[in-house]
Amino acid sequence: MTVYYIGIVVITVIIMEFVAWLAHKYIMHGWGWGWHEDHHKPHFEKEGFFEKNDLFFLVFAIPSAASYMIGTLVESYTWLFFVGVGISIYGLIYFLIHDVYIHQRFSWFRQLDSPYSRAILRAHGAHHSKTGKEDGVSFGLLFVHPRYFRKASRLEK
Repeated sequence: MTVYYIGIVVITVIIMEFVAWLAHKYIMHGWGWGWHEDHHKPHFEKEGFFEKNDLFFLVFAIPSAASYMIGTLVESYTWLFFVGVGISIYGLIYFLIHDVYIHQRFSWFRQLDSPYSRAILRAHGAHHSKTGKEDGVSFGLLFVHPRYFRKASRLEK
């Protein structure tokens, strides 16, 4: 049964990348732009440490917490507890890569140096090169389009 639950966690983490992509493209750059807009402003235009965009943490935390509670309280829904674990793990990965590594909101690690980490930075930089809600590119985080790897290889040569 342990492999089954580990599988649920891993599959949930992978699915969350697609959920995050969809939410970023169609909610954050759609009707949720009011919360997300400040994230696209230059740092010198921001007031304080937090952004309205940080409220999206709750949007993803609520289903995770609900999964924990239902999966713990209803015996036949134990699998749902592990879905909550997967959502939480994705949230931690997202926080570490997006807020800590890319946007340097904390000085825990400054520079990773691998083709993948450089591709993530380039993809996110391309996303932030657009300041409006339309014409966005690169809405994902972990799955990076191959063009950002090719770009990295050309620059290195």
